[in-house]
Amino acid sequence: MSAHELLLRLAGRMSDRQLWRFRDWLAADALDAVARSLPLTLLREKVAITPEEYKLAVNALMAHGADAERLNALPWVDEIVEVDYTFSAESPDWVSMGDSVAVVLGAILRGRPEVVEARSSWRRSRSGGGSATRVVLVTTSGDGAHLTGELQRVLRALGTYEPAVEVLPRTMEPPRYHRAAFAASEPLVAQDQLVSS
Repeated sequence: MSAHELLLRLAGRMSDRQLWRFRDWLAADALDAVARSLPLTLLREKVAITPEEYKLAVNALMAHGADAERLNALPWVDEIVEVDYTFSAESPDWVSMGDSVAVVLGAILRGRPEVVEARSSWRRSRSGGGSATRVVLVTTSGDGAHLTGELQRVLRALGTYEPAVEVLPRTMEPPRYHRAAFAASEPLVAQDQLVSS
């Protein structure tokens, strides 16, 4: 789905607070709410998009009520060249404590035929400010938007107010943000516990 791919490509450039809300709407099949709000948010936050992202936005949002003038007013960049975050496999905040959130996520994802890979990474701002944020990384052959919504709801129930959940289609080339997160990640579910579809 074009809208889900567009939101994936905006990871690292929009706040988790904004992204999880748009992804939640998309998981609830409220594409019209995403179509009306996303272009305005991108303009307000001065988030530049690539030509490919513009095409995704037009394909996904125009038929659902997006304002064409707002879409056309979005600033463009040729490509996204840098990620403003660093990633690590281990949480810098929990040294010897157990990770009950990872256990719950692993239990939810284990044995699902559409889940190709499930990993977790910890993200920090390059400036070093703020605490580390868990980024859940899932590769799927199924419905990425609905799985994203499900995992976000679980994380919010477990106390993560602004979950960072990235569910990529198996056929999608990961954007730079996701490549960096995957490179510094660890499995949430062992490969032998996943059922490949």
